[in-house]
Amino acid sequence: MRAVIFAGTSISHEDSKAILDAVYLPPVARGDVDKVAGQGYDVIGIIDGVFFDRAAVAHKEIIRAIKKGIKVVGGCSMGALRASELDSHGMTGVGRIYGWYRDGIIEADDEVAVTTNPETFEQVSTPLVNIRETFRAALDEGIIDSGTCEGLIRITKSIHYPQRSYLGIIKKAVEGGLLEDREPLLEYCRNNASDVKREDAVLVLQKVKEILETGE
Repeated sequence: MRAVIFAGTSISHEDSKAILDAVYLPPVARGDVDKVAGQGYDVIGIIDGVFFDRAAVAHKEIIRAIKKGIKVVGGCSMGALRASELDSHGMTGVGRIYGWYRDGIIEADDEVAVTTNPETFEQVSTPLVNIRETFRAALDEGIIDSGTCEGLIRITKSIHYPQRSYLGIIKKAVEGGLLEDREPLLEYCRNNASDVKREDAVLVLQKVKEILETGE
């Protein structure tokens, strides 16, 4: 069996290859699934994809691939979003972010959207799903209180996704009087930032590996 994976932002191709032997392509865009569906792959894994600067992968092309007998697995970013919309059509979703979309805990595309380096696909902004988890962890550690945590998430949502960063969010929080001293939280974010997107990307690769090994 053969697999192709669309990734490169939430996890690099190099790191992915250490987990799964597959063909790796850049983040998926409109028409890419139709293209690979005719190239003899048994499994298509969708981790990363384009959102706003180009047309996103269409629901119909994923459904067409599934109808051809190709297993399509999604999670983490665009994969999580599409899997939450198409699991009833046979797409397999994995990971926490997929579950959040499926259950309506999060809904907006910009929860997972980031700005990327156009050549390397590496992210240069921070996704809301990661930021939220980091602030919640800081709350659990006693770095901030619940009111501050909620305020920080509101500030994050008010910032357009390409400009989201821990430094920028915390700076706005200090300017707005939500935080008095930025250093404890900023230091925590520098050293303990959550990366639920990468964790879910790994789960997609592991699920595809399981399918290749078992045929199921």
